[in-house]
Formats: sequence, structure tokens, C-alpha cells
Amino acid sequence: MTGEPSRVRQMWHLLEPLHAVLYYAPEAFEEAAALGYDVGERWSSYFAWRAAPLGAAGAGEVVRTFHSFAPAMVDGYVPGVWATAAPDAVLAARLRAVDRAYRALFGDRVEGPEFAEAAALARRAAEAAGPAASGGVGGAEAPGIPSGLGPANSALPWPDAPHLALWHAATVLREHRGDGHVAALAEAGLDPVESLVSFAAVGAAAPEVFASRGWGAPEWDAAGRRLQERGLIVADGAATKAGRELRAKVELRTDEEAAAPWRELGEPGRERLADLLGEPWLEVIGSGLLPSENTLGIGKV
Repeated sequence: MTGEPSRVRQMWHLLEPLHAVLYYAPEAFEEAAALGYDVGERWSSYFAWRAAPLGAAGAGEVVRTFHSFAPAMVDGYVPGVWATAAPDAVLAARLRAVDRAYRALFGDRVEGPEFAEAAALARRAAEAAGPAASGGVGGAEAPGIPSGLGPANSALPWPDAPHLALWHAATVLREHRGDGHVAALAEAGLDPVESLVSFAAVGAAAPEVFASRGWGAPEWDAAGRRLQERGLIVADGAATKAGRELRAKVELRTDEEAAAPWRELGEPGRERLADLLGEPWLEVIGSGLLPSENTLGIGKV
């Protein structure tokens, strides 16, 4: 594809909101409550929804595969979420949640030809996703490292309904990209908290947004000092030229890791899928369900 990195990133930006509905839609919280989760805050259901493809994962596996969360925060939810509901029950409930949320957002169009066409194209792309190429998460050369959230979601059965297949494809593709991003951060020598500090430093989001990952001020400040020693940020937390260049290299490497599915789909298929996703994307963004500022830097980086 001509201009491949930007096109790969465009597809992520279009698909990410369609995936993220699961973490914010009222229908998802209702399904989580029915399983027995505390929905007074969103994290117990978030960790259950996202980790369920890994099976009854322990805290260590979730820390490694989710990457950006503080271990102490993860310990507060995992493995306790599996005492509330088993992973298979969570997986069934998350499809019910997406079904209800999509029907609330898109109405009868979920049964229409455009959703079916989008689902077929997105599935073709998702089925071409493989383990992170750089061997960080899920590489066969790295025994003992978890297979990653991309392969774990890829191994699940495909839903029959087109709108659920579209959501599943979006999930496989975003987690495949996430596994590659973790590998790119490792190549850059950035640990989890340094990854967040350096991302905040280039203006991806305010440091307060990244506080949702559970790192305390001492850990954040210590990471900042380490990045200053490497010449990547200055005392006020802003990135230096070297810091900006390193983050740009990480994002480019992430795009490269995520490109294989879009090469498989080809330029005409990718363009058609982008056209089909445009209206649903606008409706999700306009629904107010998702936060206006996020830890992924969508819309800024």
C-alpha cells in the first residue's frame, strides 16, 4: 500500500471506537452486573471483558499482556474476577453486551448489507493477523512469554451475526496491533510506566489521563527521572527532540507490526472497508459513550 503506515493507523482509528463500546456502553455494564461484577466503577468488568480470551489468567499474565497497568492495580482485580464469573461465561456475556449496544447505537442496520459487507472485509483482515513479528509478545522464539491478546482473540470462534463478527474482527485487529506495540516499546527500551510518561511528554494525553493505569506519583516521577537521564524529556515533562523521535519510531514500528492484515486485504478492500466504517464511526464518536481524551492518543499522535 502506498503510504502504508498512515493507512494502517487510519484503520486502527476507525476500528478502535467500534471495539471500545464494550467498555463504556450501559448495556455492557448491565451484562456485567448480571454476572455479579461491581459496576460502580468500570475496572472489574474491564479486566474481565478484556482478559477472558486468555482463560483464567493470573495477575502476572495480565500485567504482561496489558502492559500499561501498574501491577498493584491489576492485583486488585485479577484473579478475583474469575471467582465472580468463569472466562467462558464472560465471553458469552460480552457478545450479548455488544449485540445489545450495537442494536442501541445502529438499530436495524446491523441486519443490513453494509454491516455484512464490512464484517466480511474486516474478517479477511483479521484472519491474516499473526503474532507480533518482533518476537516480544508471542514470538515462538520467546518461550514462557504469553501468546498475547491478539492470538488469544483470534483463537475464539467467529460469531455468526455480521455485527458481532465485525466487532470480533475489530477486537482481533486492535489486540494484534497492541501486541506489536508492546514489542515496539520493548525495542525502544521503554518499560510500562516509562511508556506512559514518554507518551504524555509528546502530548498524546494529559498525565492525569494516564493516572487511570494505577501508577503512583513516586513511580511516575522515577520514570521521568530515568527518561531525563536518557535525554528524552526535560524537567517539566515535555519531550526533547530525541524523545519525540523515539516515540515516532515506536509508532512507526507499531504500524509496521500491524500492517500484514491490511496488505492481505489490499488497497481496494481497505478503502471499501474505510468507507463502510465511516458512518458507524461517526455515530459511536457522537454518542458520547467514549471519553474525549484517551490513553491511546487517538486524534493526537
